[in-house]
Amino acid sequence: MLFAKSVHSPPTAEDGLRVLATRFRGRGLPAERYDVWMANLGPSETLLRAFQRGEIRFREFARRYRAELFAESAVDADNRSIRNRGQKFTLRLLKHLAAEGNVTILCHCAEETRECHRHLLREVIESRAI
Repeated sequence: MLFAKSVHSPPTAEDGLRVLATRFRGRGLPAERYDVWMANLGPSETLLRAFQRGEIRFREFARRYRAELFAESAVDADNRSIRNRGQKFTLRLLKHLAAEGNVTILCHCAEETRECHRHLLREVIESRAI
């Protein structure tokens, strides 16, 4: 099962593997609050700042964030036959782990925040597209 919540919410036994999906770990955040930090699954600093400053709306943020997740990297240019196509392998791994047990995607937003990349990431992982 795949869940999404704030890293500041108390851990529970139902959380399973707790994945911090942010570019910034956060000062003073105890390592006990998460099991794995996957900075590569967080939105880019540029995109995050544009949204936080109100320069773009959530709909545009969501579109760009999804594009970032699947953007080819410089490494892909050197590989003709096998390309990562962004974070596809990581997303598939999380999907597989969530099918076997509980996985909780974490970020720094408040628990009640709906316009947050953790919910978008959950949707992407649960989709058939990866």
